Amino acid sequence: MRRRVLLLSTVHPATDPRILYKIAPSLAKEYEVFCVLPHAMPNASSETITMIWLPAFQSLYMRLLFSHTLVLFKCLRLRPHLVHIFVPELIPVALLFKWLGANVIYEVQENLFKKFSIKTFNNSILFQKLFQLFDHYARKHFALILSEDAYLKEYDKLTYPSAVVRNYALLSFSDQYTAGVPVESRAPEFIYMGVISLERSFDTLVLALATLKQAYPDFKMHLFGSVRISQNEIKKLPGYQEVAENLSFYGYADQKTMFKYARKAMAGIALLKPVADYPDSYTTKLFEYMSLKLPVITSDFPLYRNVVEQSECGFCISPYHAESLSDKLQWLIKNPEQRIRMGINGRRSVERMYNWASEERTLLAFYRALSGN
Repeated sequence: MRRRVLLLSTVHPATDPRILYKIAPSLAKEYEVFCVLPHAMPNASSETITMIWLPAFQSLYMRLLFSHTLVLFKCLRLRPHLVHIFVPELIPVALLFKWLGANVIYEVQENLFKKFSIKTFNNSILFQKLFQLFDHYARKHFALILSEDAYLKEYDKLTYPSAVVRNYALLSFSDQYTAGVPVESRAPEFIYMGVISLERSFDTLVLALATLKQAYPDFKMHLFGSVRISQNEIKKLPGYQEVAENLSFYGYADQKTMFKYARKAMAGIALLKPVADYPDSYTTKLFEYMSLKLPVITSDFPLYRNVVEQSECGFCISPYHAESLSDKLQWLIKNPEQRIRMGINGRRSVERMYNWASEERTLLAFYRALSGN
C-alpha cells in the first residue's frame, strides 16, 4: 500500500504550476497524493492524485477562521504519512498532524523576512510577529524544502533534514504548447507572466511601450497575473494613456492558457526591481520563457546575468531604464534570425541545466529519506 502524502496550501490557486504540475505528479509516482488547494475541483482527480476543495480568501483572518477549520475537518481523517505545507500560516495545523504521527515538510518559497517590506496586505505587526514565532518553531520541528539556494543563508540552523528543490521548467509541459513552427503575427507581440506591480517594473514597461508605439503602433502586450496596483495608479503612469489599447490584462491564468500565447510572442519580459528578496531569488518565469524558446528581457542582477548571458538567450537590463527596454524590444523585432537563435539557446540551457527532471530526483530522494524508504 502506498504511503499517503498531503500537499496543503490555503493560498496557492488550484492550478499553481509548482504544486499541481510538478510536485504532485512527481510524488504520485511513488505515493498516494492528496492535493488540498483553494478552488481545487474534485472532478480533476486522477487515480494517484485526489483534489480536495478549499475556499479562497485574500484575508488572512478569513483563512484562519474558515479555511484552516475546513482543512482539519476534511484531512485529519486521511491520516497522511507526510504533510507538505506551502505557507507558514499552516504551521500550527501541521503541528497537529505531527502529533498524530505524520512527518511534516515546510516549504519556503519566499524570504518573508525581506518580503514584508513590500507586502501591501496581510502585513500587520501582529502577523509579522506570528510569522516569526511560527517560522522559528518550524525550523526546530519540521523538515524543510527551500525553493532557492539563497534561502540557505536564512535557514542555516535546522534540526531536521532540508533540501533545495528549485522551481525549474517542466519541459514535457512546455512542449505541449510549443510544438511546430512559431506563429508569426501581423504586429509584434510580447508576453509578461507574473504579478503586475511597481516592484516588478510595470511603470518601466509602460513607459518603454509608449516609446515602442511610435515605431510599431499596432504591437500587442499580453499581461498574465494578478494586478497589485490600483486602476487609479495605473491610469496615472507616464505613457499609459498612449498604450492602453495595446495592453491585454488577463489576470491570473493557468499555464495551459498562458503558454498558448507564447507561440506568437517575440520575447518574454521579467523585470524586477532590487527590492525585498528579488535580487537573491530567480523569477521562475525566466526558465519558463527559456523553455518556450522565447528570448528573455530581465533585470541585471548578477544571479540573472549568470543564466541569461552565459546562455546567450536574451538581455539583462536595469529595471528602471525604459529607454533600454524599448531599444531591446525594437532590436528583437528587427533581427528575427538572432531572436530565434536566442530562443533556441535558452531552450538548450533548460534542457542541460534548468529543468524539473533534476529537481524531481532531489524531491523523491528527500521524501524517501523522511518516510524511511
